[in-house]
Order: sequence, then C-alpha cells, then structure tokens
Amino acid sequence: MGEIVDFQSYRNRAVEERAFAPWKKRFSETFGTNVYLSDLSDATLMALAQPGEDHAVGYYELVMAVLNLGEGVKFYYLDKGEQLRVVDIHLFLADQVRFELMRRLGWVERYPGLSAPIVELVAEYERYRSAAAKSPPTLAHSRPDFDQYQRLTERERESFIRRLLPQALEAFRLRLSHGD
Repeated sequence: MGEIVDFQSYRNRAVEERAFAPWKKRFSETFGTNVYLSDLSDATLMALAQPGEDHAVGYYELVMAVLNLGEGVKFYYLDKGEQLRVVDIHLFLADQVRFELMRRLGWVERYPGLSAPIVELVAEYERYRSAAAKSPPTLAHSRPDFDQYQRLTERERESFIRRLLPQALEAFRLRLSHGD
C-alpha cells in the first residue's frame, strides 16, 4: 500500500512557506504556522509596530499569502474589495502587534490576539476582530495611571491604551538599544 499523505500537514507546510517566506527574508528569522505574536523577537516586533505606509508591506505580504491572494507587491493590482480586506486585516494585526509590545513592557496585561497563532489571526480575522471588539486590551494594574484608567468607560479605556502607543514605541526602542 502507498504512503498515506497527511493533507493537513502538507497544507500547513504550503501555507507556512507561502506566508512566511517574505518575512524570513525581511526579518532574517524563521517563522511557522504555529508562531504567536508573543514568539516574535523584540527586533521583529519593533519593526512591525512602526506606524506608516512603509511598514504596511510586511503585513500585506503575510495577509495576501495566507489568503492566497498572491505576493504582497501585487497589492495594488487587487480589486478594491480585496484591497480593503487586506488593509483591514493589516490594521487589526498592527494593533495586536502594538498590544504585544505594550505587554512586553508590562503596560498591558492581555489583548485579544494573545491566544492565537498569527496565521490564524489572519485566516479567521472576522472572528478575532469581533472578539477584540468585545474584549479590548486591559491596562496593567502596575501602571501609575491605572486609577485614572479604572474610572473610564470601556470605550474610553481602549482609547486611553491607544494614546500610550507613542510612549510605548519610544520605551521599547530604548529597551532594544540598551539590550534589556
């Protein structure tokens, strides 16, 4: 009898190669389908956390590969509906990356994307986006501004955390430069 092909394993390897080949080149690291945001190196996390269009390409590469839409450089050739979908997922992932950065700093205790591999966050974006809307990140009790945060409504709390992003990026940049 011939070899039995494990289709799930084959599919995972194909998705892994397609999705992470550009990231392996871009970040000089190895990634897989079971990689969580918490598994990323500090340097990769910092690169992905940067705001701006220049950093969007890395997300486009990943999202388009997972969704089997082609290479990231072909983003502008997608129809408008697919472009919007890729951008929505990119923005969601960027938020999760920034929340992970804040978690590593000890500023955030939990965030919605903490419990799923990166590929799953993309492939099941709708489900995770919905869960994120219902369960935003929470500020760490150890933060000096936690009492102020506690007095806010849930929607205001998420905005409060988002306003910390510039400070978090700078604090993380300093941490990286000092090798902490």
